[in-house]
Amino acid sequence: MAPTAPFTPPPADAPGKPKIADWVPPPATKETHNFAKLTSIDLSLLDSPDPAVVQDLIEQVKRAIREDGFLFLENYGVSQEQLHRQFSIANHLHTHLSDEDKEKLLFHPDSGLWAGYKHPYGFSRARGAWDGIEQFNWYKKQWENWDLVPKCVLPFMDEIQAFSEYLSYSVNRRLLTLFSRVLELPYDDWLFDNVQSKGSPSGEGYFRHAIFRPVDKGTETASRGVRMQGHTDYGTTTLLFSVPVSCLQIYGKDEEWHYVPYKQGALVINIGELLEILSGGHFKATLHKVNKPPADQSTFERLSIVQFNSGIGDLRLEPIKESKLIQREGCIEYQGVYKEFKRMREAGLPVPTNAQWRESQIAQTVDPTDTIRNTVGQDFQVINGKVYQVREFHGVRTVLPV
Repeated sequence: MAPTAPFTPPPADAPGKPKIADWVPPPATKETHNFAKLTSIDLSLLDSPDPAVVQDLIEQVKRAIREDGFLFLENYGVSQEQLHRQFSIANHLHTHLSDEDKEKLLFHPDSGLWAGYKHPYGFSRARGAWDGIEQFNWYKKQWENWDLVPKCVLPFMDEIQAFSEYLSYSVNRRLLTLFSRVLELPYDDWLFDNVQSKGSPSGEGYFRHAIFRPVDKGTETASRGVRMQGHTDYGTTTLLFSVPVSCLQIYGKDEEWHYVPYKQGALVINIGELLEILSGGHFKATLHKVNKPPADQSTFERLSIVQFNSGIGDLRLEPIKESKLIQREGCIEYQGVYKEFKRMREAGLPVPTNAQWRESQIAQTVDPTDTIRNTVGQDFQVINGKVYQVREFHGVRTVLPV
């Protein structure tokens, strides 16, 4: 395989481009207890001329996605300096976004998209309790129409767009190559060609700049310390850049929540529900949440950059028949969504398309600060002595531990 080209962004000092402040990352936590141990994958090894090295890489990935659904990705083609520049742009957005643009670009999650600006008052357009989370999300329309983009980042759209394109068409493409090999599909780009949506820098997925501001005791109590509730993403893969403030948690095999450690420059990769279904349960959709940080980081803001990769919208959600792995070993029934989709297919019921599945979940998101919905008897149920959030989308029942 030919060596992969590294990221080559547009110049930050191009004529007429304003200077912006360098982002100053907060210090990492000194706490070490209750942190997960994740597999770290060196993506550059995919370019190795030694087949044994590449095969070992595939085996590492196979173990990680079956056991955790989460992994670190390193040496993926973006330098630390280039990444720092992207965080400086994200910080500039959240410190210079005008009130006029906040109102003009306000999101419409009822549409099934997070597109635009999310205010810090919950995950519905109507303002609810203050949650301290602000986001700006780029979908196809934002890439194509810069009137839908905050004025403060217009001078940097060439850099933002180039970055998202590299994540989609280089980083995620290589990641899907590894997954295609794990599933023993007919050729390396099978998932990229037949599953990943295209047509914009982020396809039918989206690119996000987010900031989590510290919350007061009242908000923390109302949400039980949770910033975003436990969930599995509904796309193929999520590419989240590791940041010093430790808020991200994963649900371990011990049925406990564990913080994801900070790994400078690394991407945190989690598997989405779409890949769990397409793989017949061989890939595990990652159950995760955003929690309050350790005590020594409680006053810090958490800046975040994420790319949510998705599949083609009209793709029907069922296992890939071309996978030799599935043909040989059959499908695996995890607790997750694959088991429910299997039940629907066996009953002869129509399964939703990828677009229907993801859009229904966005439109029905429940805020952690919603003290009515987040109670037993509403969205929560007690099963075998543990509290679970129980939802239903298109006849598919999802049960997630709280």
